This record gives sequence, C-alpha cells and structure tokens, in this order.
Amino acid sequence: MNSTALHELQSRVSGEVLFEEPLAAYTTYRIGGPAAALVTPASTEDVVRTLEFAAESGTRWLALGLGSNVLVSDAGFDGIVIRLGKGLDDVTRGVGGDETVWTVGAGMPTPMLARRTAKAGLAGVHRLIGVPGTVGGGVFMNAGAHGQDFSQVVRSVELVEADGSVKQVDGGDIAWQYRSSGLGARVVVGATVALSPADPKDLERDVRTYLDRRKSGTPFNERCCGSVFRNPTWPEGEEPEGPRTAGRMIDALGLKGYRVGGAEVSRKHANYIVNTGGATARDVLSVIEHVRGRVQEEFGVELQLEVETID
Repeated sequence: MNSTALHELQSRVSGEVLFEEPLAAYTTYRIGGPAAALVTPASTEDVVRTLEFAAESGTRWLALGLGSNVLVSDAGFDGIVIRLGKGLDDVTRGVGGDETVWTVGAGMPTPMLARRTAKAGLAGVHRLIGVPGTVGGGVFMNAGAHGQDFSQVVRSVELVEADGSVKQVDGGDIAWQYRSSGLGARVVVGATVALSPADPKDLERDVRTYLDRRKSGTPFNERCCGSVFRNPTWPEGEEPEGPRTAGRMIDALGLKGYRVGGAEVSRKHANYIVNTGGATARDVLSVIEHVRGRVQEEFGVELQLEVETID
C-alpha cells in the first residue's frame, strides 16, 4: 500500500486511522510488528467503507478485537487491520419485545456481556466470563468454556462481506464446529443472542466460581493468547487410556517451563505459552514446534493450533 492510497482510506472513514502502527499494543501476547494501516471503526458503515476500499485496491485485511487468540509476526501485517471496539459495542435488550433476546455489538468484551446478562437474570453467556476477547471474535471462532460456546446462544449474526455488503445470517445456517464458525472472509459486526431466565443470585455465584476457576487454573493475567492448541478429538470407543487433552499431554512430557527466548510453556497450565518479557513471535513459534514434535513422538498425536498466526 502506498501513502497516497492509505490517506484516501483515512478520508473515507470517520473512525481513527493509524499508519505503520505496532500491533504489539493491540494483542494480549504483546507481540507483533506494524500494520500498514490500523482502522478503529466508529460504526458499521466504517467497516463497510474499509472493506470496499480494500476490495478496490486489492489490499489484504484482517479483523481484530481485543487481540486474544492471535500471534502476529514480528514483521507485522502489510495490510489493513480493522480493530473492533468502541463504536461497535452497543447493546439492545428485549429485541422483538422478548427480554431474553439481546443484540450485541461485536466490539463488546465477552466478559462484560457475561456480567451484564448474569446481573439481568439471564443464563447462556455467564459461563464465558473468563474468555478473553470480544463478542465478534467469540462468535467468529465459536469461543467457549465450561460446556458453553457461542453456537448455543446465537440466533443471528450481522456480517460485512469482503466486498462491503452487509448481511444477516441465521444462527442455524452457520456451520458451527469446535472453535470455528466457518464464516470465512467476513467481519462480524454484531450478534443477536437468545438467553434463558434464571435467578440472578445463582448466576452471580456461578460467575464468581467460573472466574475463580479460570484465574486459579490458567495464567489469566499474564501475557498470552489463551489456549495454544486445540484439544484432540477421538472417534467414539477409541479414546486413549492416557492423557486426552493437549494440556495434559504437554504436562505429562514435563514441558511446563520449557523456554525459548522470552516465550515459555506456562507453569500453571501447559496449553498456554506465555510471554515472560521481550518474547518475539519467533520465540513462541519455536516453543510450539518443539511441543508439537514431542507430543507427536510420544503420543502419535499431531496437535492443531487454536491460536491464529498472522503474517
């Protein structure tokens, strides 16, 4: 992208546009080189105009929420990063006169939605209190925890297609899978969720329990991306006798504390790789390569990444 084209993009949107902006400040890993342009849309229309510009100019783009579940290259991203947050975090309660149905902007943090719905006496999102990231990112990757994921509550999703067109997609038409929505090259800008009435006191207690569990069992407040590897799936009746999850396999190999540069397998939960300070994306990838190799060698399982690598 040349500077003239970039400044044309700036003239099209009302939100902020920054050039050659380091992405480390926008990811939970605190890792990542610069983006050619970083757009913070103030509205859905800004997302539309940004994608129209990208389509016209043949520019790469990606959507980013709070920056969890991603590992950005040390070289950065030679394209447009659309950072969804303020401006796309509105909530509409009682959609269609039904108090259990809410429409939520993609920029709202998932933990905030979990707290607000629990306080309102609505179950269905409260178990996601410890899931980092925004609602948009959570829907796109079908984030989940404690037996709950977004596919169970999403009634419809508002999307902006790669050409800038806006569409509503029914939740039943989405190809939900474990940690995937199959939505492809689209930007989620909002979702309508259908929840269930429950006692607010019970929900508040559950929220505290799930959050305490998350804090005690994971490096909750350290620089990390969340879980690095997907848990393996097993055909019915073929489950192994030994460890079944990615974290337990890594732990069984004594890899907690394995380190390259500033990247280390968490000593609290083995399916997390933390940035202990000054880690590069290359450091993290080196740890990933070592862990995958050891698990393949010992258990015959090829671990698949849950974190998305961006370069």
